[in-house]
Amino acid sequence: MKVKATLKQIAKELNVSVSTVSKALNDSPEISSQTKVKIKEYAKLKNYKPNIIGLNLKNRKTKTIGVIIPNILNSFFAKVFSGIEKVADEKGYNVITCISNESIVKEINTLEMLSNGTTDGFILSVSQEAQKLQDYSHFTDIINEGTPIVMFDRIAEEVECDKVVVDDYDSALNVTQRLIDTGCKNIALISSVDDLSVGKLRTEGYLKALADNGIPVNENIILRTNSEDDMKKRIEAIFENNTIDGVFALDERDSVAALKVAIKKGYKIPEELSIIGFADGILASRRLTPSLSTVSQHGVEIGEVAAKLLIDRLEADEENELPYQTVVIKTNLKERESSKTKKKSILKNK
Repeated sequence: MKVKATLKQIAKELNVSVSTVSKALNDSPEISSQTKVKIKEYAKLKNYKPNIIGLNLKNRKTKTIGVIIPNILNSFFAKVFSGIEKVADEKGYNVITCISNESIVKEINTLEMLSNGTTDGFILSVSQEAQKLQDYSHFTDIINEGTPIVMFDRIAEEVECDKVVVDDYDSALNVTQRLIDTGCKNIALISSVDDLSVGKLRTEGYLKALADNGIPVNENIILRTNSEDDMKKRIEAIFENNTIDGVFALDERDSVAALKVAIKKGYKIPEELSIIGFADGILASRRLTPSLSTVSQHGVEIGEVAAKLLIDRLEADEENELPYQTVVIKTNLKERESSKTKKKSILKNK
């Protein structure tokens, strides 16, 4: 069975732009008859089946952006959405929001439903199931049909599109170093996001910081899973069976769970135990006692940047295709009551 060619592959082989291929296959008067014949014959040879809806999408703007988020309960995604909506509103675009609930099937169905002329493009964060399976063909298919995608936070490196991420690796390295600088030697890692790209990068940063400081890896105080099932019991087991003086948690739920277990076990925080987590919701900063030190991911800024990237691409001259960008948003550590703020004597306080 022949493998179907994509618009991008045809464009590359014939040394023309994707928009030229799209217009030729759609009989646009902007393309010469000679070029049309050449492109159509090559497309037929390569078993390309044009998607009329996809090919025409740019010619009938809906001024609507589709946003797909994995989890409605995560405050980070809510902040990203507010940034997207702010820019979209300023630029005269409407926003349709859908939730994948971490399901690749729902992700695929949503993309297919909204790419039939309902939306001009997508902003999305990849579902947990898609990252676990490493299956991103549905994104590539949509892009090749002419609908642009901007990925944020959880991305697929293999997919050529615009992306907005935070510096997960560097952030984790710096946070772990901060715990070490304030005297922590036995730092537990708590992660329920081990299947996700962000979880893997944060873990790598943690391990690099330990290596840089000559601290041996203690697998007994590293909890890496892709599920929240029995998370509290598993964290309690780490506290009961090991000596720890620091915790680095890779997700808001992990951070809150670790803090609650530490309080239950009678730890003096931060005198006996410092806790820092990737979490910047209201729960972490205002509703916990002690308040939780967190890595701020700047969700609103991520949403604003993602929306600008997509709208710029939608409104760009089709003959001058914009190069894909990966924008890295720098995080910052918000130190609150759950971690020590004084560094070792050799380092100055900020």
